Amino acid sequence: MRLKPGGVRELHWHKEAEWGYVLNGKVRITAVDQKGRNFIDDVGEGDLWYFPSGIPHSIQGLEEGSEFLLVFDNGSFSENSTFSVTDWFAHTPRSVLAANFGIPGYKLAHIPAKERYMFQLGTPPSINEVKIDSPNGTVPEPFSYKLTKQAPIITNGGKVRIADSSLFKASKTIAAAVVEVEPGGMREMHWHPNTDEWQYYISGKAKMTVFAAEGKARTFNYQAGDVGYVPFAMGHYIQNIGSTVLRFLEVFKSDRFEDVSLNQWLALTPHGFMQRTLNVGAAFTDVLQKEKFPVVKWKSD
Repeated sequence: MRLKPGGVRELHWHKEAEWGYVLNGKVRITAVDQKGRNFIDDVGEGDLWYFPSGIPHSIQGLEEGSEFLLVFDNGSFSENSTFSVTDWFAHTPRSVLAANFGIPGYKLAHIPAKERYMFQLGTPPSINEVKIDSPNGTVPEPFSYKLTKQAPIITNGGKVRIADSSLFKASKTIAAAVVEVEPGGMREMHWHPNTDEWQYYISGKAKMTVFAAEGKARTFNYQAGDVGYVPFAMGHYIQNIGSTVLRFLEVFKSDRFEDVSLNQWLALTPHGFMQRTLNVGAAFTDVLQKEKFPVVKWKSD
C-alpha cells in the first residue's frame, strides 16, 4: 500500500491481526485497545507495527509519504471484510448516531454517504501537538517496533534481524526476519520446525531451492516485489544470484521465529557416525559450524 504525504488509510479494524513493514518513507499510526488505552507513533523505513485482531487503528503518510507492506495472520483474509468507521456511519440512521454520541442530528448532516477507505488530508503536526491523554493510560506493549535500531546478526555472507514476540512483545501471531545477503552469499540450508514460511523480496535477485522429501525438489527465481512460500518443515536455501545486496522478509504465523540449521545439526552429531552415514572424511566434519550462521558465503565449483 502507498500513501501520499497526508494520505489517510481511514479508521478501521479487522477480524485478523495486521503486521506492517515500512518499505520507504514514514507514516503515523494510531490505535486504541479494548481497555481504552491509546497509542500513537511515527514509524519509518524498516520499522514494524502490529495490531491484534479487532483493535481499531489508522495510518497516515507523513511529509515524504510512504509505501508499506501489510501482512495478515489468516490466508483467507479479504480487504472487503474490513470494518471501516465511515462505512458503519453511512449504514446507521442519523437518529441512532445522534443518540449514541449525544449530539443533535443536524450536526451530523455532512457525514460521508459511503466508506472513504483512503483519502487525502494535510500532513499532520507533531505527535506532541495532537496526542490525547487517556485516563486509562497507553497500551502496555507498543504496537510499533524500531527494527532498524536492533543490532543485526552479522556473518561473512550478510546479516539478519529477527523480530518476534521475544522482542516485539505485541506481535503475538506473526514473527519475521529481515535477511540481507551479499553478492555471492546464501541463506543457509535450513527448515522451520513450527510453521510455513512466507517471503517478500524487497531488492536484488534470488534463487531458492526447496526440498520436499519423497525425492522431490524445485527451484524458483525471484526479484523485487515477488512473493515466495515454503510449506511447513521443507528444507530450503536462497542464493543471491545478482550483483547487489539481496534483501527479503521471512514471515511466519507464529509468536516465535524458529529455524533448524543443517550445518549446526551435523556439527552437533557424533562425527564418526556422520562420516559413515554420508561417506565423508574429517575434511568435511572438521569445517562444520556448531554456532548458527544464517547467511554464508556461496561460490559455485
